[in-house]
Amino acid sequence: MVEVAFAIPGELATPTGGYAYDREVLARLPGLGVSARHLPLPGGFPDPTAGDLAETKRLISLLPPVAVLLIDGLAFGAMPADLVADIRQPTIALVHHPLGYEPGLPKQRARELIELERRALSFAKRVVVSSPFTKRLLVSEFAVPAEVITVAEPGTEPAERAHGTGEPLQILSIGSITPRKGFVFLMEALAGLQELDWRLIIAGPHDRDPSAVDQLKVAIARHELGHRIDLPGALDRQQIAKAYSEADVFVLPSLFEGFGMVLTEAMARGLPIVCTTGGAAAETVPDDAAIKVPPGEITPLRDALRQIISDTALRRRLADASWAAAQHLTRWETTAERIAQVIREVAP
Repeated sequence: MVEVAFAIPGELATPTGGYAYDREVLARLPGLGVSARHLPLPGGFPDPTAGDLAETKRLISLLPPVAVLLIDGLAFGAMPADLVADIRQPTIALVHHPLGYEPGLPKQRARELIELERRALSFAKRVVVSSPFTKRLLVSEFAVPAEVITVAEPGTEPAERAHGTGEPLQILSIGSITPRKGFVFLMEALAGLQELDWRLIIAGPHDRDPSAVDQLKVAIARHELGHRIDLPGALDRQQIAKAYSEADVFVLPSLFEGFGMVLTEAMARGLPIVCTTGGAAAETVPDDAAIKVPPGEITPLRDALRQIISDTALRRRLADASWAAAQHLTRWETTAERIAQVIREVAP
């Protein structure tokens, strides 16, 4: 049986889309003929200390040379070239989205990360990405040959269709509170819609960027929206399912997405969607299932929200298209099989 070590930084249980992807794949590889072990790496990535890098090098050096090394891009993209060059095992990089494209980074740090990732990727035998958009980006901006890249879109499991809440109209958004998710722009857009009857839940971890959480709370207070907006933090699987079920509209105001797993999860519930065209999000949802607006622009987002809140027939059309598209979404078994095939191809 082919053996793979899946190197993932930090806590595997972290409630983000990237970690959810890793968990789902790791759990399914053994059933596909791949002996998979989780190799925990230090949690300092993508800003590792010298100690983090030394420990990462030590952990990888202990692996048998016949094993395949699959490395999550949160770590791989921030590894210096000399560390990557010393890896003996055939290496597969899993890129959710390039680290230097994280909005809010200082320009110098963004440039450093882009160059680090470009060099690291040159040592990877194969690269797995979560969307066709990311594949095109790696080819055009990171000089990765298209033939070494495999697209393995995140899976989405079937779910019951949302029944909604109705009055007040319940808007749901899910994501870590970070600048990339664009929640402050969402506050500015909703501030101009206070004559309409809506409520908003933003469900997601508050520990990824405390300053972004503070900025969001300041925006909520400035526009006196506290009575309409709930920030419950990270929810467990059952709570997330309940939030989707009770939602009338799903909104994702992200500035950039490598895929946008929450968008397909919303489609699986047949929810009408408002999202931006940031990164791969523009392609994740069909045009007839969502109103799409440019990332980081308040007026188009406000106009889209006004439309979807005010027009019941529009919501129904978008919801029906969303539900129909969901019947053809990739399942996790397919995602894992695509990665298993890459592992088999590079195995010694």
